[in-house]
Amino acid sequence: MGEGLPVSPSFRLDGKRALVTGAGRGIGAASGAALADAGAAVTLVARSIEELAETAAEIRRRGGQAEARALDVTDVAAVDRLVAAEPPFEILVNNAGTNRPKSFHEVTEDDFDAVMDLNVRAAFFVARAVSRKMVETGTRGSIVNMSSQMGHVGAPNRTIYCCSKFALEGLTKAMALDLAPCGIRVNTLCPTFIETPMTRPFLLDETFRASVLAKIKLGRVGQVEDILGGLVYLAGDASSMVTGTSLLIDGGWTAD
Repeated sequence: MGEGLPVSPSFRLDGKRALVTGAGRGIGAASGAALADAGAAVTLVARSIEELAETAAEIRRRGGQAEARALDVTDVAAVDRLVAAEPPFEILVNNAGTNRPKSFHEVTEDDFDAVMDLNVRAAFFVARAVSRKMVETGTRGSIVNMSSQMGHVGAPNRTIYCCSKFALEGLTKAMALDLAPCGIRVNTLCPTFIETPMTRPFLLDETFRASVLAKIKLGRVGQVEDILGGLVYLAGDASSMVTGTSLLIDGGWTAD
């Protein structure tokens, strides 16, 4: 007699605690909702408590567990204090990020510092704080760094953004090697252009939108719902053998 068929892994996150940065709106708010829908108790952080509180309240109205905490993720001491005061998180979604599209020669020092400080430096130190608490408490878990297809290809007027996302990809691989012995997995999620409050002004430009659609082989701009299945997969035990890699949700942008 054989041993029978294997049991398919669960995509549920019941009993897990998740921290989502940049969670006031767009991909961050949707990420918090998706993790809560899968059963996780979610802590949403961003600088603006008003948007966060509204998102957390909406998650609770639909039966999820969520709390909102104001936090500037570029303030390393504040990040460390918040994480130290909380029970360990099993899931971190490093989502806070920004972009200042400009041609290479027009980029200022302020532009460079603003994008790199939030997209790379803050992600590094949030992950350090969360993973330290995991290691101290013997907690296994998953870190999902919100990257981009622009962490794998170049694009006009995206020098700083591509620089930051390529850096995040390298950081993710090295973190994965350091943290694997502790049972902590680290991966990136890499969306194409997703229609959010941050991208909508650019996508309203018909010329720009047409250039985007010409690169997305599936023929449409992404919606936040398109990335949530991948996020829940990377966050939980269904991806227990996945670390140090990227999940591209780019409609085929990088396939050629």
